[in-house]
Amino acid sequence: MVADTVRKVDHSALRTNQAFIIALLLVAFVTDQWPLVAFVAAVMIVGTIWPGAALFQQVYRRILRPLKIVKPDILADNPEPHRFAQGLGGVFTLGSAAALAAGMPVPGWALAWLVIILAALNLFLGFCAGCFVYYQLNRLGVPGFSIAPPERERRV
Repeated sequence: MVADTVRKVDHSALRTNQAFIIALLLVAFVTDQWPLVAFVAAVMIVGTIWPGAALFQQVYRRILRPLKIVKPDILADNPEPHRFAQGLGGVFTLGSAAALAAGMPVPGWALAWLVIILAALNLFLGFCAGCFVYYQLNRLGVPGFSIAPPERERRV
């Protein structure tokens, strides 16, 4: 794959994913349910490894978009940094669930809140911290981070 090839990404699917992550982790916190944190971690990790199985994005594609509840927002973009960000969030959420299951609520909820805050930053302000990390690793020439950032974001 050519490093500067830019494809199209539906950012409404990404925002729906972030909204579900935030909502479910907040419910888990309020109800003190670490299994729900583990569920969110599993959804994020599975969706990173197998994008077609990304549950929250499937809700968008199969329910919210067809019912016109959420409209597509297709942008010229690369999916790899977003998958990296989701995978990183999934690892932090898995760490959160493991800490909570082991009876360590302070580090467990701190990790969950880190994911909530970063997902909210992306959802509400459009800044993807994981994408930023991915592109910095690309700039440093780290193997596996071969996709360069788009020259500018354009609506398609």
